[in-house]
Amino acid sequence: MHCLKKKWSSQKITPELKAIKKELTKRFKVAIHVNQLNDAEYNLIEYIRHETKNRNVDNVTRTNAYLDFYKRFPEIHWAFLGHMVSRNGGWNMTDLKGDLLSRILSSEEQEQFFIFLERGNWLIFQDIYPQLLLYEESVKRNTNLFHLLPLFHVSFFMGAIWNYFFRSRDEYLLTIALIVNEQSYLEKRVIQNPYYQSTVLEKLEFKLQELLDLNQIIFPFFVRKEIQLIGQTIHQFASLHDRILLGKRLYELLFDPENYFSIYKWAIQQPHTGSRKDFWPHLFNDINESVPGHFYQRRIKSCRIKPNAPKIYSPILKFAWNHVDQKEVEKGDWYADWKVIHYLKKDMFKGNGAIDHEYCKTLERIEFAILAKETLLPKKSKY
Repeated sequence: MHCLKKKWSSQKITPELKAIKKELTKRFKVAIHVNQLNDAEYNLIEYIRHETKNRNVDNVTRTNAYLDFYKRFPEIHWAFLGHMVSRNGGWNMTDLKGDLLSRILSSEEQEQFFIFLERGNWLIFQDIYPQLLLYEESVKRNTNLFHLLPLFHVSFFMGAIWNYFFRSRDEYLLTIALIVNEQSYLEKRVIQNPYYQSTVLEKLEFKLQELLDLNQIIFPFFVRKEIQLIGQTIHQFASLHDRILLGKRLYELLFDPENYFSIYKWAIQQPHTGSRKDFWPHLFNDINESVPGHFYQRRIKSCRIKPNAPKIYSPILKFAWNHVDQKEVEKGDWYADWKVIHYLKKDMFKGNGAIDHEYCKTLERIEFAILAKETLLPKKSKY
């Protein structure tokens, strides 16, 4: 990030970004306390806290909450992007208990990776949902209520952004700012957390990402009656810069007019369960068809199940994992330098996002990894 700041120092910024820079460089915070609120504000804060807690139960409740909000306020593009990325988070969680990864990872590794994914999913919702609900109330009352953001420990950066958006209605700028905010919010709390560094990022990320190329985010969509996939693969998940750029590419891909309506149609027609059966029922099933105790045999060829072979088990979330009681959010504001607004510049993403073939090859690589592991097991052992 230091080299980026040096690069940005010589770059010009647009009038829109100058206005945001002006707010950010004031860098004074008006402290607000609950005892300073009037009754209406106090009731609103309590309502938002209650709603956030109720919807922040698991990946399914969060994912549904994003889509529900987007249906009410389609100008908040991040809500739909958050919904689709959160669907992927749920699929990653249930993969750990499915037919494939459960044969590669130990029970302890499965648990560690789930806790990592769940913590990140929970934290983002805990930060973003109060922002969304404050926007909703601001629209209803036709008044700016973002002075209340500090009561939810939202970054000073987002206060400036929401104030600007309430005046300008710049949908692109708000979306990218939220991408920057959420990834920066996760950076110290999860990515740089020593526990996750040692248990997941240094060990499991290498196993699942570098060896199997498993870090793909996919958007299903209808082509006539068939479901196809577009998406992106990230190769440096631990890099904040790369995650932000990935978010920008995913946003461009999702809201490309050639893609958006087909993806949105799929999303509103297909409830999110956490099972990959949601998008490819020809390949996955949320009922386990495999015979217990048998060694694995290859089933996938050209993105199809071989004749007479069982489909790949992909459980729904509520049967894969129990709810997790989360500890309090770590306090602190990630924002430190106004130059981060350079991320808000428009980038022209070129590429159609085709990922079907790549995703199928990933599944085949996992199958080969399973076979290699089971070949090394003692002959009398059954996985």
